[in-house]
Amino acid sequence: MRRPRGSWNEPPNPRLPESGEETNGDSGSAVAQLLEEVGTETEPRPVLTVEGLSGRVAVVTGASSGIGRASAVDLARHGVHIAFNYLNKGGERGLAEAVAEELEALGVRTYFRACDVRDPGMVTAFMNEVEEELGGIHILVNNAGIGRDRALWRMSDDEWDEVLRTNLSGAFYCLRAVAPRLRAQEFGKVVNISSVHGRRSEFGIINYSAAKAGIIALTRNAAVELGPSNVNVNAVAPGYIRTTRLTEGVPPEHLDRARERSALGRLGDPQDVAGVVTFLCSEAARHITGAVIPIDGGYLL
Repeated sequence: MRRPRGSWNEPPNPRLPESGEETNGDSGSAVAQLLEEVGTETEPRPVLTVEGLSGRVAVVTGASSGIGRASAVDLARHGVHIAFNYLNKGGERGLAEAVAEELEALGVRTYFRACDVRDPGMVTAFMNEVEEELGGIHILVNNAGIGRDRALWRMSDDEWDEVLRTNLSGAFYCLRAVAPRLRAQEFGKVVNISSVHGRRSEFGIINYSAAKAGIIALTRNAAVELGPSNVNVNAVAPGYIRTTRLTEGVPPEHLDRARERSALGRLGDPQDVAGVVTFLCSEAARHITGAVIPIDGGYLL
C-alpha cells in the first residue's frame, strides 16, 4: 500500500546549509561547495520540445504497415519528407500506395518503391534515388523486419537466414549506404528498431532474438563510429505491439501472458513506438546516442 505524502513516519526533507553557515562533516561541506559552483538560475530553462524536424528527409524502411507506417506518419506530422520501401510481394504495393496518400495529405513530399533490404545493391540504388528525388537524407529509421518462429531443432536454414538477413543485415546495408552522406553533412539521426526479445529469451524465436540482439550491438558500435560526425544512433526495443504483423501469428495465450507481465497491464500500439522514434530524431534528443529505449510497458522489469 502506498503511504500518503506527509504521513507521520515520512523522513524529514534534508535542509541544505545556508550561505555562510558552518557545516558539520565532509558531506555538508561538499553540498555547500557544489551549490556555490552551480550558482542560482534566475530564469527557468526552456522546456524541450520536438523541434528541428520540418524540412528534413527521412528514410523509413518497411513503412507500409505497423510500426514503420506509424513512425512515417508521425514524422510527417512534424514536417518531415518521407521515403520508404516495401517488399514486392502479396498486396504490399497497395498498402504502400495507401501510406503514400496518407503522408501526402499531411503536406510532405514522398518517395517509395519496392526494395528488398536483403539486397545491398538494391539498397544503394534506393538511397541514391531518395537523395535525387527528395534532396538529401537526414534521418534513417531501420524498421523492416520479419519473423519465422520455430523451435531451434526444427528451424530450417532458410528460416534462420531469412530473418537474420532481413532484420540485421538489412539494417546494416541501409546504415552503410547512408553513413557517408551523414558524415559529409556532419548531421544525422538513425533509429534502429530492436525488440525486448533482443534482451529476454523466449521459446521458438531464436532467429528473431539473435537478430534483434545484433541490432543492439550494431546501434552501439555505429554510435561510436558516427558520433564524431554529429550523428546520433539509437535504438528502441518494443514489446508486444498490437496490430503489427509480427504479433498476428502469436497465440492469444502468449499475448495474455505478455499483458499480465507488463507493469502497465496492457499491450502497446504502434503510435507508442512512433512517438519515441520522432523524439530521437529531433533536436530534443541531440545529446542521446548509443541508447536502447524499451517501449514495453514495463515488460522487462
